[in-house]
Amino acid sequence: MSESTVDVLPELKQIVGALLFAAKEPLTVKRMRKAMIETGNGYGGPYEQYAKATDKQIEGAVEQLMEDLEKAKVGLEVALVAGAYRLQNDSACGPFVRALLEKKQTMRLSKPALETLAIVAYRQPCLRSEIEEVRGVSVDAVLRKLIDMQLVRVVKRSELPGRPWLFGTTQKFLEHFGINDINDLPGSQELKRSMPAEEKKKETTEDLPEIEKQLKEKSDAADSDASMAALDEEIQGSEDNGEKKSES
Repeated sequence: MSESTVDVLPELKQIVGALLFAAKEPLTVKRMRKAMIETGNGYGGPYEQYAKATDKQIEGAVEQLMEDLEKAKVGLEVALVAGAYRLQNDSACGPFVRALLEKKQTMRLSKPALETLAIVAYRQPCLRSEIEEVRGVSVDAVLRKLIDMQLVRVVKRSELPGRPWLFGTTQKFLEHFGINDINDLPGSQELKRSMPAEEKKKETTEDLPEIEKQLKEKSDAADSDASMAALDEEIQGSEDNGEKKSES
């Protein structure tokens, strides 16, 4: 390998940026390190240095990339979502990206779906009966739709008589709403499961409109990300199929 080739080897920050740009889903530090190890071992020579990159060094490169993008104001940002990193457009530029992609209609969860999702998100793992107690109506159809959309999943069975299912949110839920961890949800400390049942029910009922509002705002912001275009199409398709089934 010539010396001139060695001179143009990229720095760690450049590699991280390229990997995030090429990835179809958020990348963990572990996955980025794996790509560097495979490259270093495969190409050998001066590339071997990349196989020695540590998690701490890669995290530092990600942080530097975040700072550089923010300072440069190039319409791109690196976000930490569901424990992994994603390169996405700045949410402020979302309307322009959507116009370019001709996505005139943003994905919208119905009010019943959003309300049910908010309860599951803040109470998980929770029973269907707990959701219905707060909402005051049956949630069978809404839960099925949220499961089909891969925003809600069955976590496990309860130890109660009959062993009913317990529901929780999914990885896709975190990715769609741009949340790194479920504990990052706004106002989560106000809805601790340890409070008495009656008090918990009362507080959830009172706070639900605000919870819905905050989740909707996060959903709207996520809708503006170019990286979420495929997910929007998938979810919209799930809702359309659900409507066709109900009509039939």
